[in-house]
Order: sequence, then C-alpha cells, then structure tokens
Amino acid sequence: MSTSTAPAGGGPSRSRGSLVGYALLLPAVVVIALLVVLPLAVIARQSFELSDPLGGDLGGFTWANYSKLADPVYAKMMGYSLGMAALNAAVCLVVGYAVAYWISTRPVRRQPLLLMLVIVPFLTDFLVRTFAWITLLGSGGPYVKIARLLGFDPNSLVPSQLAVVMSLLYAFLPVAVFPIYASMRGIDPALREAAADLGAGSWQIHRRIFIPLSASGIGSSVLLTFVPTVGVFVIPVLLGGGKHPLVGNLIVTLYTEFRNEPLGAAMSMVVLVLMLLSLAAVAGLPRLITKWRNA
Repeated sequence: MSTSTAPAGGGPSRSRGSLVGYALLLPAVVVIALLVVLPLAVIARQSFELSDPLGGDLGGFTWANYSKLADPVYAKMMGYSLGMAALNAAVCLVVGYAVAYWISTRPVRRQPLLLMLVIVPFLTDFLVRTFAWITLLGSGGPYVKIARLLGFDPNSLVPSQLAVVMSLLYAFLPVAVFPIYASMRGIDPALREAAADLGAGSWQIHRRIFIPLSASGIGSSVLLTFVPTVGVFVIPVLLGGGKHPLVGNLIVTLYTEFRNEPLGAAMSMVVLVLMLLSLAAVAGLPRLITKWRNA
C-alpha cells in the first residue's frame, strides 16, 4: 500500500496562483504608474529646472526655486493656507462627529436614508455649489432678506472670510461624516447604556467610549478634510474675492499668469511634502486619543 504526499509549498499550482494574482494587479499598477508616479516625477524634475523669464523652463538644475519660497510673501500664504485647512478640518470634525453620532444612534432602518441625505448635495458639481453660496449670502439673497425682516441692516457676506469658511464646511462635511459613522457603527450600544447605568455623563461617555473607539474614523476625517483644503482655489476666489488666496491659487497663478512653471512645480512639491507629514501625524492620532482617554 503506497501513499503519496503533496510537494511542500504547494508546487506548480501555487506558482500559477501567484502568477494569476500578479496578472490581475498589473492593470492597476500600470494605471498608477502612468497617472500618478510619472506625472509626479515630471513635476519633481521640473521643480529643479531654470525658469525662462519669457515663460516656460530652460532645463538645467538649481535649488533657486525652493529658496525663493522662503520669501515672506510665499511663507505667509503657505501659513495662511495651513491655518485655514486646520480650521476647516476642526470645524468639519466637530460638526461631522455630531452628525455621525446622531445618525449612528437612530434606528437601523432609518440610517441609510439619513446617509443619503448627507451625500446627495455632495453629488452636485463643486462649482455649482459654490455659486449657490454666492446666491444665498449675496446682497439679494435669502440671508439679507431674512435679516432685514428681523430688523437688521446686514451687508452682503460675499466676499468675506466667513463665507469662505461656511462654503468649505459645506463642501467637505460629507467626507468628514462617513469615516466617523463607519467607526461608530461597530460600537455596541450596550456600552453606552452600561456607562450611563454606572453614572457616566454624556461627556464621559464620549471621552471614554465613542471617541477612543472611533479614533480611526476621526483620523480619516481630519485627513480627508485637511489635505484637499490646502489645494482649494475656487472658493477663496469666488467667495473670498481673492483677498486671501490659498496655496492652490498661488500654484495656478504661477503656472498660468506668471508662466513660471519651475517655481509652481517647487510649490507643488512643498505642498506634497506637507501632505505626507499630515499623513504621518494622522497615523499617530489614535495613540494620542488613547493617551488622552487614560489621562
């Protein structure tokens, strides 16, 4: 009576399975290489090239483009952009957390409808939503009319910083709500009930249960609102009047009006580095929340 044993490691069948897996990944790798890696490499190379005073670039290699970004004008705009992005991320986080918590505590059958109401405005074109805010907050819009009916004499909020903040909140709120809701959805409601039975107040319940258990969603929410806000250029122009442009406006101006492509590429690379640093900071956010919970 003879017995046979399968070759160690699975033999040819496992090798064929690996080849099939790599073949299925190949289209995605090619797309990422052509649409992400290659353009990024071109921008990185261009950021070190000499700029032509008449427009375009002259090739070569220089660090002058990065040294120019240390100018107080560029540094101030970069600082303002980061501050505005941080403000928008904080506002979206607070409002998004409240909305996500409220939805997650509703009956399960109603939650899909509530989520759909959150995402429907997000499906409208970004530019259309921005012009809608101009209509709402402008001199002939509902804001001025309602305020006058209440006895006030308001001015148009367009252009203003308040209009910019409100529009940014509206634009990025859905991407703040969904990650937090996805994290809260897995939290057992019995934990909230047990904490309440033990005498914990609403603030303690959130601090000890909901915030720590939804830390990954909170981190994703901060990342998905902070990073895109840095590159926004439509809202500051249309609702802010271009008085306080973000770094996205500067990059567009350098490429189109000034035709200084190497300097625009250098600014783009600086923004990319800042975004990577923000990724690293968000990666450590759950650990920070855990320390804050145990403090």
